Amino acid sequence: MYGWVWRHLPGNAWVKALISLLLACAVVYLLFQYVFPWAEPLLPFNDVTVDEGMGAIR
Repeated sequence: MYGWVWRHLPGNAWVKALISLLLACAVVYLLFQYVFPWAEPLLPFNDVTVDEGMGAIR
């Protein structure tokens, strides 16, 4: 997949590297702004099974 993207980008190696970096930054931005906030309520990270009741060491 990366080879296909590299072959289809315009310009020489430096221009391709810059465009690739910009594309990677855009993907990271979209993930953090839209995908991760949408998926966060669906993930079980806040389902804690440890109780602070009996047997808790302080």
